[in-house]
Amino acid sequence: MNHYYIYYRVSEKEAVEAETLVRSMMARLGCRSGVTGRLLKKLDEPSLWMEVYEGVVDPQRFERLLNQAVDEFDVGMLIDGMRHTECFTGEEAKPVRCQT
Repeated sequence: MNHYYIYYRVSEKEAVEAETLVRSMMARLGCRSGVTGRLLKKLDEPSLWMEVYEGVVDPQRFERLLNQAVDEFDVGMLIDGMRHTECFTGEEAKPVRCQT
């Protein structure tokens, strides 16, 4: 499994419009790719946002669809600086048995 973490900054005056745009882009991406994303905002720094996409099975296809959606929604026009993408690979968490 591959997991994508994309972080960037948004100016406070553009935050409402940016959130609408990003959430719309993420919904379109989810419909096309089958991967539902989450939008996170840093607790003590609300202008730092992160999109999280977990469980990506076909990374090449996902990245192509992600780039297409970002371009279609022109996400770059409302963020402050660049989008930074990191991809991690790993297994799903396995349940543990706890003794009381």
